[in-house]
Amino acid sequence: MSNIRITKQFNFETGHALYGYDGKCKNVHGHSYKLSVTVIGKPITDRNNVKFGMVIDFSDLKKIVKEEIVDQFDHATVFNETTPHIELANELKNRGHHVILVDYQPTSENMVVDFSQRIIRRLPKNIQLFSLKLQETESSFAEWFASDNQ
Repeated sequence: MSNIRITKQFNFETGHALYGYDGKCKNVHGHSYKLSVTVIGKPITDRNNVKFGMVIDFSDLKKIVKEEIVDQFDHATVFNETTPHIELANELKNRGHHVILVDYQPTSENMVVDFSQRIIRRLPKNIQLFSLKLQETESSFAEWFASDNQ
């Protein structure tokens, strides 16, 4: 049986700021992110399995990505907890805002690595994460490929 890649796309709104950056992105701002998640595996061949013919049910993949990424990051603001932005983050949290603290600079490049780790932990053993594409604008995106990270 052939390996097949399955892709599902997700959208979420997230704010962030890049501490120490020398351009506009040092300011708190947000993006309408688009995340494409591609997994690879062999379709189920057991005719008695309700998922017969599927690599993974799209709804199962959706559940994983929503719980690990979309539901957490949507309408949140992400700050690097190891920078002075922690003060702003704590002030926003005290005022009831949804803030996520990470131990990295919240660039698309670093976020896509974080997202890969979150998804890999949840995938069934017979399914591998093939790639992620995180778009922050129509023309700017970061990609993660399993083949580049072995």
